[in-house]
Amino acid sequence: MDLHLLSKLNAERAARRAAILITEMESGRQRLVGQGDAIASDPLGGELEQRFRSGKSGMVETDGGPVFLTVNVPPPRVVVIGAVHISQALVPMAQLAGFDITVIDPRTAFATEDRFPADTLLAEWPQDALNRVQLDAYTALAAVTHDPKIDDLPLQRALEAGCFYVGALGSRKTHGKRLERLARAGVGETALARLDAPIGLDIGAASPAEIAVAVLGAIIKALRKGSE
Repeated sequence: MDLHLLSKLNAERAARRAAILITEMESGRQRLVGQGDAIASDPLGGELEQRFRSGKSGMVETDGGPVFLTVNVPPPRVVVIGAVHISQALVPMAQLAGFDITVIDPRTAFATEDRFPADTLLAEWPQDALNRVQLDAYTALAAVTHDPKIDDLPLQRALEAGCFYVGALGSRKTHGKRLERLARAGVGETALARLDAPIGLDIGAASPAEIAVAVLGAIIKALRKGSE
């Protein structure tokens, strides 16, 4: 790889942006495609989109000969707003599935190290914690406190940042009021339509552990299959 491509690839990695290095096997020519580039007009558009979603490298046959796609995607992570019972179940499940996970909650009665591993917990207001926890296209955010003072700001920031999944706990009535608040805060209709609420897959989940399963399932579905 030439130094220009290497420098560009390293810059994409540092910024937690996905990129695919395309190598023509016969000529050795290479080019780099970022996920934010005009993929639809690329000759490999459909294949690139699929590889960005799966995160898997591999050989592809084209009319011009075989090419190898080296896929570089940031490690996916989950940010949970609320150190509640659902979060206690979700943390080990998400870690087992390969996600980095951070729980944010300013309520020190809930955000304690006897309930959560210390390296997953930020006992701070979201507006402070999110200055250090970057929200991006490879981050999922789940808000589960039921408290607008805690949930609303991170939901707004996650939608603005293009997080691949944004979900919030609450009934449809609660969600309707939430949509009104977020709209008043300046969140557009297209972004609001991405908000998954009531949160998680519709599997009839009742207990905190079952809701955690539903949330993690929705996150994985959004990561691997995108919006359908």
